Amino acid sequence: MLPLSDQPPIHEQADEIEPIMVTMEFRTDTHDELLDVLSKYVVLCRSEAGCRNVDLVASITTPGRFLIVQKWESEEHQATHFESSTMVEMATACTGLLTEPPNIDLHEAVTMHDLA
Repeated sequence: MLPLSDQPPIHEQADEIEPIMVTMEFRTDTHDELLDVLSKYVVLCRSEAGCRNVDLVASITTPGRFLIVQKWESEEHQATHFESSTMVEMATACTGLLTEPPNIDLHEAVTMHDLA
């Protein structure tokens, strides 16, 4: 192993993984029903290939607003998940529970070395 002073910066290391982040925001008037659907989805999602993390949070300031934050190892893993039975089942189960369409967005990580 190279001494720290001789190692390339982390953002230049060849084996670095740039995770893909996904946020999904849901709004509902049927809090408990949607919470059941999203909780099941999170548990199933965590076992899928390439899933690094999934969190489900409920807004304190806006009742009925839920946010799922996912981190995937690659764009390929994320795209495969969006076509998976887990995603389709969750989307189908949300039918009639949402007050508006979900807001789904893809993100790339911005780290401190990117800001230099």
